Amino acid sequence: MTREGVYGFMENKRKVRIVPMNGDHLDEVAALERACFSDPWSRNMLAEELENDLAAFLVALDEQGAVAGYAGLQVVLDEGCILNVAVRPDCRRQGVAGQLLQVFLDFAKGNRLAFLTLEVRASNYAAIALYGSRGFRGVGRRKNYYEHPREDAVIMTLNLSGEQEKS
Repeated sequence: MTREGVYGFMENKRKVRIVPMNGDHLDEVAALERACFSDPWSRNMLAEELENDLAAFLVALDEQGAVAGYAGLQVVLDEGCILNVAVRPDCRRQGVAGQLLQVFLDFAKGNRLAFLTLEVRASNYAAIALYGSRGFRGVGRRKNYYEHPREDAVIMTLNLSGEQEKS
């Protein structure tokens, strides 16, 4: 039985396999970018990110091996920045974004990052709720950050330094 949780996303998880993104995934991820974002990254931009030693990209593969979602993280010293999180429209509200996010949270904690940060459209209430459920807090806004339509970005941060002091 599937029910909506307190934040509106599904409590039951779609079965996905999360793996590092590679060149074989580029066409599907580029199509996902076009489906999800008004200013999508091109296939070439995504390919360049695969060569970036400071970034890691993951894909969530569904039961048929198709890309259900993807996410990117860039790390500089002890700071992590979540670059993109996108989920195929037919896979939304089924835990795919949360599973991708959890891999990055586990990585951040395991590698003793001080914090993770990200930007999200101010109107993307589902994403804001998801990030909030994982401990991210709004710390500011970037005025008119997004185009098509023009909209502010909410800057959200998860401070991990307090957790490391406990361990």
